[in-house]
Amino acid sequence: MVHQYQLNGYNIVLDTCSGSVHAVDEVAYDVIALYEKHKPEEIVALLLEKYRGREDVTEADLWDCLGDVEELVKDGKLFTPDTYAGMAGTFKERSGDVVKALCLHVAHTCNLNCSYCFASQGKYHGERALMSFEVGKQALDFLMDHSGHRTNLEVDFFGGEPLMNFDVVKRLVAYARSVEKQQGKNFRFTLTTNGMLIDDEVIDFANREMSNVVLSLDGRREIHDRTRVDYAGHGSYDRIVPKFQKLVAARGGKNYYMRGTFTHANPDFTKDVFHMADLGFTELSMEPVVCAPDDPAALTPEDLEVVKEQYEILAKDMIRRRKEGKPITFYHYMLDLEGGPCVYKRISGCGSGTEYMAVTPWGDLYPCHQFVGEEAYKLGDVFHGVTNTALREQFRACNAYARPECADCWARLYCSGGCAANAYHATGSILGIYKPGCELFCKRIECAIMMKVAEAMEADEEGQPEA
Repeated sequence: MVHQYQLNGYNIVLDTCSGSVHAVDEVAYDVIALYEKHKPEEIVALLLEKYRGREDVTEADLWDCLGDVEELVKDGKLFTPDTYAGMAGTFKERSGDVVKALCLHVAHTCNLNCSYCFASQGKYHGERALMSFEVGKQALDFLMDHSGHRTNLEVDFFGGEPLMNFDVVKRLVAYARSVEKQQGKNFRFTLTTNGMLIDDEVIDFANREMSNVVLSLDGRREIHDRTRVDYAGHGSYDRIVPKFQKLVAARGGKNYYMRGTFTHANPDFTKDVFHMADLGFTELSMEPVVCAPDDPAALTPEDLEVVKEQYEILAKDMIRRRKEGKPITFYHYMLDLEGGPCVYKRISGCGSGTEYMAVTPWGDLYPCHQFVGEEAYKLGDVFHGVTNTALREQFRACNAYARPECADCWARLYCSGGCAANAYHATGSILGIYKPGCELFCKRIECAIMMKVAEAMEADEEGQPEA
């Protein structure tokens, strides 16, 4: 399968199964578009008619171009057959029951009252609760006991607001550090926080123990304070931004993410991204809101068109910033076209419900944080392990080829079939698809590939000798 599109002055051709990306001129772009359904003679005739009057497009040029395309096909870089479908169902089986990452819900409570919160202000449709050290310790033991031969283990301290249970967070990290060497493991911790409780102790601890810190900021003050308010209705922007700036400075500007959510109130979210960059933050992420279609925060079909335009604006501006020596990183544009991800990840996705699980304050196991509170999706608990093995097998069967709607999608090896939680909340099935999410994902990948093309073209130009 081949996907062709034009963006920022580039004619881009993506070969889906090989991952090859080609930036071509308009003639080659047209030849490739006609290649599968027309004979060579037909292609030449059609394009001679299209380019009639163009002295720079001759019949000989078209035949040469056809020859180049045929060489790419022979080399497995265009119209590559799909060889992955038959093995898609076996990848997750190979990993067995190995678990490599946990999302520890150390606090099912929050000191903010964000209107769009998918977690019901941290309660996850249940009671407010804090995880005890004993439950957290058992969760870490469960992870080590079920991680097989894996050395590197991932743990995210999540909520609600995890800093409302900071003492337990510290104790759990200390416990993990005390046993990881003798267990042959290496823990990588992440903290996700709204910033309200950040102080010097938190900063020192995070910089010492956290491989990454995710900081919640929705951008401009008026946008952030519209939804991210305390229980008195007061916005949190002015209280958290100085703390975020201090924490990031102490981390040397590395190993963190500013993570925002955009809603119906700000489909022009690039203004929020640029605002965060103006505040000095360079590692940025803005996610579309996930909520019911009738929620006031929900993105409308009209919003989606605006958002897609915004993704293009952001990509072009990031190219400009890079040229000026002031680059920013946008999470959804991080794309390695040469070294990864591996075929396993491209097909199997995030590993929710198999390699990755969320743990509630009581020790219950769920496929990921977005399923917590959905009793039908409880996998078991950290004391007895996974007891709902049938559910785990359902998640094991989730992959880029498990959804009929994905069969003709050029982006399936980039999204791996999409988010199971979004599919469930949109359709009632983890094998469904969340159509608005698909649209936005495809646009993001187009933009990310275009940025790579621009970078490669600039490098080629810089490498050319002066005339």
